[in-house]
Amino acid sequence: MAWNVSAELVETCNCNMLCPCWFGQADLMLLDQGYCATSLLIRISEGSHEGVDLSGQNAIVSLHFPGPTLFDANGTGRVYIDENASDAQAAALETILQGASGGGMEVPASLLSTWLPTKRAGISVTEADGEITASVAGVGEMKSRRLVNDLGNKMKLQNAAFSLAFGHEGHEGDLAPSDGTTWNDADMPVTWAGRSGVVGQVAWAG
Repeated sequence: MAWNVSAELVETCNCNMLCPCWFGQADLMLLDQGYCATSLLIRISEGSHEGVDLSGQNAIVSLHFPGPTLFDANGTGRVYIDENASDAQAAALETILQGASGGGMEVPASLLSTWLPTKRAGISVTEADGEITASVAGVGEMKSRRLVNDLGNKMKLQNAAFSLAFGHEGHEGDLAPSDGTTWNDADMPVTWAGRSGVVGQVAWAG
């Protein structure tokens, strides 16, 4: 059966702003700490997967790439799904976020060699004063704050390689530093803190 979701995708990572992986050019991927660690929050406004309604669901996927570039692959990933999601919703979200159904996670997932078991935990998402905060109980917290110029306009990333890969609408995202993000999953290769980030709207289907 077909599937589709419309969502906001909030990306955070450990690089200084802006993470060079967004450009999709190996020679520009000078990773500040020698590796790339990222967590992505998907806030689904509406959609379904093989008949399972996913409207209103929030889920997170965290990825670690040991470097020296993203394209050297051998990454490790884990999906985090809210404990209040049904088993059917959890299975659908896992399939989407692991890239198994295509869509915007297919390219990042292709660079992984290991998927850790999906973790069910309490996930809370709030938005206030231009800042998004998402937390996974016992694991970490994401923070994302859109940059605004002196005219009050959002600063944009346009036509970058990973905006295309993620399927950002209009091939653009809002620049959104992730200072205050901390991620501490003992099963993942590293503990990290966020600096870089981008927020974009996506419409995935398959």
